[in-house]
Amino acid sequence: VQLVESGGGLVQPGGSLRLSCAASGFTTIMYVMSWYRQAPGKERELVAAISSGGGSRDYADSVKGRFTISRDNAKNTVFLQMNSLKPEDTAVYFCNAVRGSSDYWGQGTQVTVSS
Repeated sequence: VQLVESGGGLVQPGGSLRLSCAASGFTTIMYVMSWYRQAPGKERELVAAISSGGGSRDYADSVKGRFTISRDNAKNTVFLQMNSLKPEDTAVYFCNAVRGSSDYWGQGTQVTVSS
């Protein structure tokens, strides 16, 4: 079982990035998929979550209107489109998959927003 994030990097304020999370070893279709982030010295926080069918999405107040979570169950992949990035979005972003007692995490991808 593995979750692999990609798409992070250095971007200027106001820029955009698209994160991807590819799952292997299990089928994500029945899992709630989420993105979390952790900035230096801070606790890990939920950024966005999407239901197994994709019909329900939740966002942290700090990213509403700027970030969009989506999923492609056929490709076992979840995405996070991040627009209008701010320096305070700088963090390691983690992908998470949950179904009942099954709880999987990726290793994270660094996002740095700086001029």
